[in-house]
Amino acid sequence: MPDWPLQRSYESTRLDLSTGHSLVWGSRTFVMAIINATSDSFSGDGLQGELSHAKTLAAKFTEAGADLIDIGGESSRPGAASLNDQQQIAQVVPTIANVRSVSHLPISIDTSSAEVARAALAAGASMINDIHGLRADPDLAKVAAEFDVPVVLMHNQRNRRHTDVIGDIIAGLRTSLDICDTAGITMDKIVLDPGFGFGWAVEQNLEILRRLPELWELNLPLLIGTSRKSSIGTVLEADVRRRRFGTGATVSQAICAGIDLVRVHDVVEMSEVARMTDAIVR
Repeated sequence: MPDWPLQRSYESTRLDLSTGHSLVWGSRTFVMAIINATSDSFSGDGLQGELSHAKTLAAKFTEAGADLIDIGGESSRPGAASLNDQQQIAQVVPTIANVRSVSHLPISIDTSSAEVARAALAAGASMINDIHGLRADPDLAKVAAEFDVPVVLMHNQRNRRHTDVIGDIIAGLRTSLDICDTAGITMDKIVLDPGFGFGWAVEQNLEILRRLPELWELNLPLLIGTSRKSSIGTVLEADVRRRRFGTGATVSQAICAGIDLVRVHDVVEMSEVARMTDAIVR
């Protein structure tokens, strides 16, 4: 584990969002709230076609202290039905409008599609969160550069050969960083995500949490999404409705290991976990 208080190095000390908000890295842990504009989210919290419910969630998350809201239009769970771009756009664009009507928070679009990202950014999103690290759609990096918005690059280990957990993650993230460089996306616009739960066994996911400080060498802000993941359920023998405390443990551990941004469903509880952990380590 790193020495406390945390002493991280960053290529840029802040992330500026087009909404006028800035995240100052190292000052505290930031919270990204999840809104799934889907009917088949693994966590059971999808809007189920009731897109106006996004208003209720966004107002709740804003009051609870979230810093960003991440909206996705397609489930990323293994075996989930694939949606085409137009189906995703039909879900995320009205959701963005509903969120924006009640919340001033920056909105991130969770997508690997250039066309979905373009529509979402035009509708008011100000960040792209891609679970494939710009490697699935060659045009997505161009859209990010065109709109000059930040990107979250996640390493996705699914269907990839495994050599070493952190070594594989760093190699995958460096590939994504090369894509950014080619597209003209500057380092101050980039956040990295090791991809907890994407292609890893339970023990490997726990290893990711233990070895997070090894990602400091990339000198970029780090995001993690452990919220309600199946590895927590396996360890605790708990279904998705009973993983809140397990999520809290992973969030606290990740913050102790240098994570800057946590992506969560239970915003009220995890905001408190982040504040308490920050009081200890920062």
